[in-house]
Amino acid sequence: MLVTAMAPIAWGATYVVTRHLLPAEAPLWGSVIRCLPAGLLVLLVARKLPRGAWWWRSALLGVLNVGGFCVLIYIVGQRLPSSLAAALMSSSAAVMMLFAWLLLRQRPRLRAALGALIGIGGVALMLGVGAGEVDGWGVAASIGAMIASSLGFVLTARWGAEVPPLAMTSWQLLAGSLVLLPVAVIVEGAAPVLDPPAVAGFAFVIVVGTAIAYAAWFTGLARLQPAVVGIIGLLNPVTGAVLGVWIGGEVFGPAQIGGLLLVVVGVVLGVVPGRMAFGRRRTAALRSGGVGAA
Repeated sequence: MLVTAMAPIAWGATYVVTRHLLPAEAPLWGSVIRCLPAGLLVLLVARKLPRGAWWWRSALLGVLNVGGFCVLIYIVGQRLPSSLAAALMSSSAAVMMLFAWLLLRQRPRLRAALGALIGIGGVALMLGVGAGEVDGWGVAASIGAMIASSLGFVLTARWGAEVPPLAMTSWQLLAGSLVLLPVAVIVEGAAPVLDPPAVAGFAFVIVVGTAIAYAAWFTGLARLQPAVVGIIGLLNPVTGAVLGVWIGGEVFGPAQIGGLLLVVVGVVLGVVPGRMAFGRRRTAALRSGGVGAA
């Protein structure tokens, strides 16, 4: 759980870096520059190539977790304040519960549904009271990134039990980058010229916000249920909000603070029962001589 926590903290900081240091209006090239070097770096450590079905699985997961998520989150980082962007993405825990129910047969309890409703209410409060003018495209990109990444992460948990997390990380980063590269050339033309602040920003998001963060996150998905990973993901909005206000000088009024607290309460309410039930099932399996699956 401590290793997994590195990912949402890094991603929360990435919102601030993207908004203040990286070039605007280049989400495709920005995602390629972010993910391709990170994928090569992790591959040098993992030293393992995909086999069999993992070629197409890596491509699909790369499009969801890297291609779709990183492009959309780049747009989010440019169009929304870091604190608001991170808080919106915190609702992904509820979306992960839904996909875990549909794909992994992990049925949420009544408290999970109630928690999701509370979290949605918190997001509505943040957007509707005292937030000023909110960029609609930024909110839409946030919702798209949330859906793409949640589906990709649950599929990773479903398929990746026997794959080392570092190998999984490198395959997805490289596959997503290679899909994005020709699209970036066609849509955005030549790669953007980077000034020193942008170089420093990309160095952070490549090493910390991508290579280390994805490796830590996939390590968590290999050992924990998606609902538990969702709890740890709450460090994302906390980090984004704190850094957005502290470094970016963003305004975060009482309504936004209250909305963020509702999101945290709602998601914790929704996912804690799943964690407790998992612990009881694992204990029962161990006592009966079985092996509890992570």
